[in-house]
Amino acid sequence: MICAIKAEALSSGVISEIKMANREAGITEQIADLQGLIAQGVDAIVFAPVDPEALNAVIEEGAAQGIIMVSVDSRVTTEAAYVVSNDQVAYGANGAKWLFEQLGGEGKVVYMRGIDGVGADTDRDIGFQAELEKNPGIEVVEEVFTDWSPATGAQQALEIMNSTEFDGIWTSGIDYTVVPQFEVAGVDYKPVVGADNNEFLRQISDLEDEGFIGAAVTNPPAIGGVGTAIAIDLLKGNSHPQQTILDPAVFDMANNSEDVKQMYIPTLDVGSSSYIEIEPWTTYDAQQVIDCKGPGE
Repeated sequence: MICAIKAEALSSGVISEIKMANREAGITEQIADLQGLIAQGVDAIVFAPVDPEALNAVIEEGAAQGIIMVSVDSRVTTEAAYVVSNDQVAYGANGAKWLFEQLGGEGKVVYMRGIDGVGADTDRDIGFQAELEKNPGIEVVEEVFTDWSPATGAQQALEIMNSTEFDGIWTSGIDYTVVPQFEVAGVDYKPVVGADNNEFLRQISDLEDEGFIGAAVTNPPAIGGVGTAIAIDLLKGNSHPQQTILDPAVFDMANNSEDVKQMYIPTLDVGSSSYIEIEPWTTYDAQQVIDCKGPGE
């Protein structure tokens, strides 16, 4: 997300400097960081909120001073901010629909969620459950929370494969460590839904001949670049709706094999999102994001 913000600022040619405030932060720390940026007199702030309501006062403080406030990845409830987010309800629904169609509307599914109580997981569950209701022949035989930890998800998947009969797996962002567990457990591949993680896209492509079928649902951290593009456009005096919601796309070998192959980036980390260039918003190329250089760096 940070690298996409830097790359979009650099690519725009109109941003002279980026001031970063990045740390593992709770509400108190994020409010302090926002106040610090406001005090420096910046023109726009692109931020990933840790809470939908707790930051409202400081967001409104910045907007009152003429600063463009853009919330990315998660929602805030104040109308003082522009909100740019991935549709997490659609994320859950689109992946579930693909998986249930692979099973012909009947079968046993493993449901591997994120962090219990976190907004993105709750929204994804709404989408998943909506599709489940449409498919009475689908049974969820295991439901676990992975905490979005690849290591935790791998261990959970292995235990399930060694103990439970199932026909497919829906995962929330920990896909690429689940796939190798089929071989470890000595069981046949089953369809797996995951995110646009670099290694998972490679697995979808490279393991097709071995019988593996997977689908990657986009949830790009590069949405930071989208938020930056919108902030820059607003600074130019153009208008945008308060909310910009990205609809997740689904990539598999049956429908868009060339896209799957082209999205995999050998030099990118295994767990990084490969869905980097987000049309029609971003103006950078993928290498600029990988280089992670902003104006003046």
